[in-house]
Amino acid sequence: MVSSIHETIFFFQKDLRTGKLVNLPSLIAASDRTPFLPDRVAKSIPFSSSKFPEIFIHFSLKPQTREAEIMKRTIRVCEREAVNGEQMFCVRSLESFIDLSIATLGKEIQLLSNHLSKETNNPLFTIARGMQDMGENELVCHKERYPRAVFLCHSINKTTVYKVPLVGRDGTKANALAVCHKDTSAWSPKHISFQILKVKPGTVPICHFLAKDTLAWVSN
Repeated sequence: MVSSIHETIFFFQKDLRTGKLVNLPSLIAASDRTPFLPDRVAKSIPFSSSKFPEIFIHFSLKPQTREAEIMKRTIRVCEREAVNGEQMFCVRSLESFIDLSIATLGKEIQLLSNHLSKETNNPLFTIARGMQDMGENELVCHKERYPRAVFLCHSINKTTVYKVPLVGRDGTKANALAVCHKDTSAWSPKHISFQILKVKPGTVPICHFLAKDTLAWVSN
């Protein structure tokens, strides 16, 4: 049954509705428990593509290993240029995670996360009643792969966050986070969402669920 239903990656806003069946393997994946570094320690360790040799020495990694390549990718992702209509930063400590989020959205904010009532191996869920629109004042923070916690946080114009109640085929209940981007005109025409949905940039809202360890700040 699972193999016959494509993974739910990008979808149209009209499909974010009660009764819709979704396949969300990223929601049931194992959590990344990597902790933040204390702020003072995080600031003392280089985090720049110009400092790769120092970083590898600090974490006792050889440059040609898979782990080193993953670290390099994370740093480069954090160094990329923000697209038009996007605010973006990476954080490596709890203090900077909170401070920069408040600086971006203001003090009246709450942190949302995905939640499963129990562990499950079945990624098939049905959207239940009670979906909540959490507004467009948002900051979505993706956990990146690194020896210590790194989150890439970004806010994209005309993006709405939703809290979506789900019920699994095995009875597992979940609260998942989804976002809908209403203006994709600044996105690359090669973005995978356009290939999947067979649409062009700036034509229709595009939605996706957030991976298990992704967090979202929204206004209270």
